[in-house]
Amino acid sequence: MSSSVSLQSLIAQPITAKAFQPYGQVIFASQDGNAYDAADAQLQLDRGIPRFYIMRLQQRGRKFSRITRHQQCTQCLGSLEGKPWLIAVAPPGSATCPLPEAIAAFHIPGNCFIKLNVGTWHAGPYFDPEWIDFYNLELSDTNLVDHDTCDLKAAYGLEFLIANS
Repeated sequence: MSSSVSLQSLIAQPITAKAFQPYGQVIFASQDGNAYDAADAQLQLDRGIPRFYIMRLQQRGRKFSRITRHQQCTQCLGSLEGKPWLIAVAPPGSATCPLPEAIAAFHIPGNCFIKLNVGTWHAGPYFDPEWIDFYNLELSDTNLVDHDTCDLKAAYGLEFLIANS
């Protein structure tokens, strides 16, 4: 455990399907009537009751020292009303904490949503307005029984600040 804490800046890169692929999928609008294919969210929600809801989040800055993963399901997040937002992610793995150098940040426009792969570490959403409503698709008990969190201050003596590109 580290006794001092360092602040590390993460530049939020614009989200693309290729850049986000290690963490999940980016889902953009498609024409109505298109057949199901790999561009659609590839969901894993078979270990419980799916829950789709709208959550109102308050602005809490862009600094974080905790990062979480869900190992039982995928999770989909998107903002309502076309508002842009930010998220930090690290790829799934067996370690109890992701490596600091594996953490990346993305700027997500309001015209898409993201699907996090099972086990993807994530911190956020973060945003600048006072509040934003987000839709969230996960399991009904995800935040009770499938909420594995790493304290980056305790593990590495680090906290992160997401900056614009």
